[in-house]
Amino acid sequence: MKADAADVTAVAHPNIALVKYWGKRDERLILPWSDSLSMTLDVFPTTTRVRLDAAAGHDKVVLDGVPATGEAARRVIAFLELVRERAGLSWRAVVDSRNTVPTGAGLASSASGFAALAVAAAAAYGLGLDATGLSRLARRGSGSASRSVFGGFAVWHAGPPGATGAAADAASYAEPVPAAGMDPALVVAVVDAGAKTVSSREAMRRTVDTSPLYRPWADSSRADLAGMRAALALGDLEAVGEIAERNALGMHATMLAARPAVRYLSPATVTVLDRVLELRRDGVAAYATMDAGPNVKVLCRRADARRVAGAVGEAVPAARVLVAGPGPGARLLDEADGAGR
Repeated sequence: MKADAADVTAVAHPNIALVKYWGKRDERLILPWSDSLSMTLDVFPTTTRVRLDAAAGHDKVVLDGVPATGEAARRVIAFLELVRERAGLSWRAVVDSRNTVPTGAGLASSASGFAALAVAAAAAYGLGLDATGLSRLARRGSGSASRSVFGGFAVWHAGPPGATGAAADAASYAEPVPAAGMDPALVVAVVDAGAKTVSSREAMRRTVDTSPLYRPWADSSRADLAGMRAALALGDLEAVGEIAERNALGMHATMLAARPAVRYLSPATVTVLDRVLELRRDGVAAYATMDAGPNVKVLCRRADARRVAGAVGEAVPAARVLVAGPGPGARLLDEADGAGR
């Protein structure tokens, strides 16, 4: 492979977990305590270009047109080091990543970001990975990125809790989950696009280490996952929504019980949650879920999405509200897509 020919671009979309991943049992390998299940969205793509430069002495990372510094640069460079180790190459890389999802706001920017980086970097360095291998690799950048490798619904396997090292790494990956007869939408209410004051990584550590509610919630998540898979197989959107809402509220309860507490829910968040309850009382199948941030996603039927979006926008006029559907998995772009390779 010629270094000057290794110039590839990939795109990936964020995913929203319906059964949550929260807390790691292995920080280095990014192994979760329990399985999780998500829906990849058709909005907020991240496009990432990786170009190898055999003559460069260091990596260059550009995020949204600005040279990356600090923790953001460190995470990308550490990921590239992992790829280089596997490829047996030392060439440095120029990474140019463009996000359309607000970063650090609980909208899965790291999922789309590291899924796109995994696909592009693996191709640039010639790793020749299949989708499962790409999912394992993306996980090393951000756990939820393992699911964004796939479109639609995907489950991320935690792997056997007693496994360590290479065996644990091999056992933790995502794969698609079939969903029969559903036409779902996710109404995304961005009530605050600002970066969080407590990062997800810090909040996870604090919750796992100090919250008396964490282990019971993790145990209940295993049952939630089994129920979610059964509901998807039946195309039962109401059951999917009920499980997703209780799982998300339970996750936030574990954070509120941490010492000190981690509180992402804002007054606007609670207003949206109240409006979702009102919609259900009016006969609309609408169910809320939230990640590590104040923004709310509402699962509903696509036929009801406009009504749900209108109700949410009316409740919080300052919110940015948009409607998403199931989106595609991560992929390489070529010249036909407008990205040179």
